[in-house]
Amino acid sequence: MKQLTIKNKISALGIGLHKGEPIRVTLEPLDDNSGIIFYRTDTNTYIEAKPQNVIDTTMATVIAKNGFSISTIEHMLSSVYAYGIDNLLIKLDSNEMPVMDGSSASFCMMLNEVGLIEQSALKKIMIIKKEVEVRDGDKFVKLSPNSFSQYIFSIDFTHPAIGFQKFIFNFSKDNYKQQISRARTFGFLKDLQMLQSKNLALGASLENAIVLDEKNIINSEGLRYDNEFVRHKILDAIGDLSLLGSAFIGKYESHAGSHKLNHLLTKEVLKDKQNYEIKNLEGIKELALSKVYA
Repeated sequence: MKQLTIKNKISALGIGLHKGEPIRVTLEPLDDNSGIIFYRTDTNTYIEAKPQNVIDTTMATVIAKNGFSISTIEHMLSSVYAYGIDNLLIKLDSNEMPVMDGSSASFCMMLNEVGLIEQSALKKIMIIKKEVEVRDGDKFVKLSPNSFSQYIFSIDFTHPAIGFQKFIFNFSKDNYKQQISRARTFGFLKDLQMLQSKNLALGASLENAIVLDEKNIINSEGLRYDNEFVRHKILDAIGDLSLLGSAFIGKYESHAGSHKLNHLLTKEVLKDKQNYEIKNLEGIKELALSKVYA
């Protein structure tokens, strides 16, 4: 299987989660072996999607270079990874990605519309060879060897509308579109009010997040999936782990994982080359992966 990029340029307009201002995002093809690169048109700054460029993981994954940052990249990266795209330029005119509807569905629609094209170079795959785990008390994230890509995530909230949820996701592009891409980010009304009093989360609304008061979900349309909360955690994890630099074959497991723990996991995996092996895809493995990205 060969590397993939998009066929043409495509643009969309959305609202920034924190500033609440319109942001234009444009996707453009890149040459073989270029990777995923963000470009801020307002500062003429290129930032590669790599762990060493991550500067903050408090509320989202934030990358930066030369003092200029881009926030909330995980939803865009999640869709790009799910579609098997290896080389892409992501241009925007602000310091954050547009939140769209709080999921990655809008970015998937952009990729569906523009289409993908095979390039000349063979696709690179990371094979996880050893178990790598990062813990913070009861919270953990882990990658371990597996014959295919799988994500197992659990969360446990005291809030009655969430509670304990667990989801097992066997990765493929089609499964992602059906089971993960529409899962929205979520937050609590009391936290939203506090953030907005500090001029943060100004773009957050019922149009781009699941919002909960002390007992209930206040979105009139309810949930898109019964366990939408844990599915969104997997959406985030796929985006965060895409910073490994290539698609991986292995099992990701987490309980109450976060952007911070995912970032630490990518650093821990890449720290020791005995943890993984990078292979070019050809032969039988190529046929197997073609089905994943069909």
